[in-house]
Amino acid sequence: MINRVRPLRWLAASLASVVVSPYYRYRHASVLHAFRVGMAMLVSILVTTGIHVPNGIWASVTVLVVIGGLQHHGNIRKKAADRALGTMLGALVGLLLIMQLHVIGSMPLTYVLMAIAAGVCGYYAIGQAGYIALLTAITICIVAGHGDSTIDTGLWRTLNVMIGIAVALAFSFALPLYATYSWRYLLARNLRECARIRARIARGRPLDVEAHVAAFAALNARLVKLRSLMPSVAKEVDIPVKRLEAIQRLHRSTLSALEMMSTSAAMHPEVLRGAENEGYTERAVLLRMARALRFGSESRAGERLAAPVPGRDGEATSESGERAGVPDDALPGPRWIAEWFAEQVDALRALLADTERHWHIEGDAAARAQMRSRR
Repeated sequence: MINRVRPLRWLAASLASVVVSPYYRYRHASVLHAFRVGMAMLVSILVTTGIHVPNGIWASVTVLVVIGGLQHHGNIRKKAADRALGTMLGALVGLLLIMQLHVIGSMPLTYVLMAIAAGVCGYYAIGQAGYIALLTAITICIVAGHGDSTIDTGLWRTLNVMIGIAVALAFSFALPLYATYSWRYLLARNLRECARIRARIARGRPLDVEAHVAAFAALNARLVKLRSLMPSVAKEVDIPVKRLEAIQRLHRSTLSALEMMSTSAAMHPEVLRGAENEGYTERAVLLRMARALRFGSESRAGERLAAPVPGRDGEATSESGERAGVPDDALPGPRWIAEWFAEQVDALRALLADTERHWHIEGDAAARAQMRSRR
């Protein structure tokens, strides 16, 4: 019996770590989202069949429309209201179409009115209220059909839509996947990769052409993902979008400088010869930022980010004004790129140190305590 209990405890502990830990939630985001959608679908089926609601399939359809593509918690705050409003407007218009058909009795007129309603929704679907307009049009079709639904059918379908919204929103807040954590972990991964490439350049072992293309394609792909997460991050934590834009711009400049450095080092290996110490200093700063983003410790990571960088602040220069580690006969272009890269890294460090206190999700104290205990 004891041997059977231990595996169950281990499984329960493993599931708890996945649920509590933001990092594991990030790593298994697709699985958690699939589980959430599947459970919401099951509940919608059980609710509608349990109370014998006619046309219960539309509750399940509404669940998929509302929650199917919804992943990050920051999206929920804005889109939950949009989805509810669009669905209610569509249900109201659909019922009005059914009522006018029963009063006037003209099916061609009903078709024309449905086409007009679809046109109005299409007009607003390409603007800021696009999501509301799209859901309004979809719900009109669900409730009214092609105008041949009865009042009873329309009302039942409206009820099913409301049940679907309620179930979907309830599961939207279960096991929340925060965009802030995804943003932090993606940025940390990019910074660790930058540190690896910078260390190779410092050792005189730059990437070959194929490795260079693959590495920077992956870095730029994550950069694009970071931009798509910024609106949700701004809604989840107290960081203005402009500040996130500044971090994105500095990160993009860092990648551009590093890519030019990697290309120059491959073509002219002698360019950065003698600057190994500077390269390792920049590597240490990049890894420091990556660790701070990964663990997000307010009491430790923030202090490390804000602390002066050894070998960088107040570093010695030669009489000609050049950096002590860079030879005087180095090519001016690549040497300038190396200095620009160092400046961008230092500016990014300062900006992250200034925003670090806002990285944590309010109300996710259990996750913060669990992350601190892992260190």
